[in-house]
Amino acid sequence: MTDRRHQVVVTGVGLVTSLGVGRQAHSDALMTGATPAPRTDSESFAPYTVHPLPEIDWSAQIPRRGDQRQMENWQRLGVYAAGLALDDAGLKQDLDACASMDMIVAAGGGERDIAVDTLIIEESRKRNDREQLLNEKLTTELRPTLFLAQLSNLLAGNISIVHKVTGSSRTLMGEEGAGISAVETAHARIAAGQSTHCLVGGAFIAERLDILVLIEALQGLGKSSGQPFWNSDGSANGVNLGTSGAFLVLESLDHATARGAHVYARLDAVVADRGPRDQGRLEQRLGRLADDAGAPEAGAETIVFSGATGFPDLSARERAFLSARFPEAPQRTLSALFGHSVEAQFPTALALACLALDADAPMSPFVEGEDAVAPAAAASAIVTTIGHARGEGIARLTRMP
Repeated sequence: MTDRRHQVVVTGVGLVTSLGVGRQAHSDALMTGATPAPRTDSESFAPYTVHPLPEIDWSAQIPRRGDQRQMENWQRLGVYAAGLALDDAGLKQDLDACASMDMIVAAGGGERDIAVDTLIIEESRKRNDREQLLNEKLTTELRPTLFLAQLSNLLAGNISIVHKVTGSSRTLMGEEGAGISAVETAHARIAAGQSTHCLVGGAFIAERLDILVLIEALQGLGKSSGQPFWNSDGSANGVNLGTSGAFLVLESLDHATARGAHVYARLDAVVADRGPRDQGRLEQRLGRLADDAGAPEAGAETIVFSGATGFPDLSARERAFLSARFPEAPQRTLSALFGHSVEAQFPTALALACLALDADAPMSPFVEGEDAVAPAAAASAIVTTIGHARGEGIARLTRMP
């Protein structure tokens, strides 16, 4: 544990998922004791199921129509969630605080023009000079603003433009590992005294044909909307992508205390690694990460948020590790209720952990008949995310007195 001056706390939560918009909507849905029904779409991309974007009034956080038009949905979602986090932390109107605020964003590749992709594929079936065809279509069919929507670091750029967050800015790419590393970096900078307050998070849109194609190329997507997330043998049934925009405001405890901010939880540790997963090395690495995070063999007062992707064998191994390491702690599997949100998975799990630790009631089960009912409000939380191809991360959070 670092000294008090360098303790890291969460003071703002901005969260949008298929379940709803904003911190309060998620608290209302998850603190009733009843398992909420997931919101899914199994028709638009059949036979695949996605957790779609909820209805949003973009102007609530992005007031200028011109700003909205030049963004695609994943950027709009990220900017919107970032605005929610700043509002929640009470910093949205503090121009001096925003001007000195650091920002770390986890981003994937930008959205594609599916109509142009389809046109190129169809035309290529009729011609043999496909290199020339590709050049022709790229110079005549693509709208110029699409390139702005494809640049990964423009999510951070648009947050700076819309919300005036103009301190240092970093954009990390690398699927689930990007979300883990973004939070790890923000935590490390504040703990070391290099930063006092930071906006960190990411966004992911599930309703994208290009991402569905990429995951299905690994034969990873679930293909039956009627199947539960978990099989009876402990394996998962495949990936159902989930839309999520999740941003957090992290601060040093002194910085938060000085301005009288509400603190959701203390972020005690964020650790990450990557490496081979065969011959039990994944489990060995997860055990070391749990040790490095100071995660004890926790009891029922700890809640575990698993970022299991849905890949059958990988998710089964993650679940087995968590059950062995934290046998008494109730587990909540994000993807079972919200879908898998890749870069945003780890920030989303942290946001939910903050809501659980800030509440006076236990968090509802995510899967009926599968998740253990928590006996009381959580005092601590463990958050895990294991990337579908690479990268692992564990965080530990504690309820503030």
